[in-house]
Amino acid sequence: MTEPLPIAKPERRRKPDWIRVKAPMGETFNETRKLMRELNLNTVCEEAACPNIGECWSKKHATVMILGDVCTRACAFCNVKTGMPAMVDAQEPQHTADAAAALGLEHIVVTSVDRDDLPDGGASQFVKVIEALRRTTPKTTIEILTPDFRNKSEAAVEAIVAARPDVYNHNLETVPRLYPTIRPGARYYASLRLLEQVKRHDPSIFTKSGVMLGLGEERMEVHQVMDDMRSAGVDFLTMGQYLQPTPKHTKVIDFVSPQAFDSYAAIARAKGFLLVASSPLTRSSYHAGDDFEKLRAAREAQLAKA
Repeated sequence: MTEPLPIAKPERRRKPDWIRVKAPMGETFNETRKLMRELNLNTVCEEAACPNIGECWSKKHATVMILGDVCTRACAFCNVKTGMPAMVDAQEPQHTADAAAALGLEHIVVTSVDRDDLPDGGASQFVKVIEALRRTTPKTTIEILTPDFRNKSEAAVEAIVAARPDVYNHNLETVPRLYPTIRPGARYYASLRLLEQVKRHDPSIFTKSGVMLGLGEERMEVHQVMDDMRSAGVDFLTMGQYLQPTPKHTKVIDFVSPQAFDSYAAIARAKGFLLVASSPLTRSSYHAGDDFEKLRAAREAQLAKA
């Protein structure tokens, strides 16, 4: 009898020392998790398997993910579940505000799954969250990280802008050439137009976008993305290392060195971004509160020179 051939396991590249992090633990970490469960809130920290969850939650910094925990897209890099989402939770906006109050947040980041099934893509839920935060914790500054609202009316984004978050973030994620494999449900130039739209309707709102490195992008492609962002008026650029969450997700092509991230940051600053965060562990909401203060100070300094 012929022996069955062994099944080859997908290869995953070993992480270099510079992106190793401590396992999440501690009393404050557990308290933060308990609060999220009590309020029936999802966090991108958990759903996207963020490597910084231990550090952030130990400081009571959690990024709320609204509109459920099931996404209608299936991006090759993302660990969030894909499928048919549940009904929108009417209590979610107030629960988000209650979490901000309980955690004593001076700055909150709110993101969401893609909800292509909803007529407005979920934009109205962002508006309700912003309004609940303004009522409950009026001193908390608000940063939102939205999907692209592709194939939805421009009114969806306009409604969020009218609610006046302090920072509007929408990530381009990668270079245009890689969109068909990395972000197949999205369109690069549609995402750029969204960022332009925010600035066109309210130039006072800070705009922010980010990219992952290590997916096989070329250096000049990254420089072109920077130029595209600046043409769209983006104020704040984040750059971090892509990490493969499971074997079924797209592979890491390169582990980009900290020195290379520093080099990209220098180029981005020369191109005119108000603020740049660039390191292997940088994520959209990592140190977001501190970065917001730097962003505000950078604008004030820029206006003082004008």
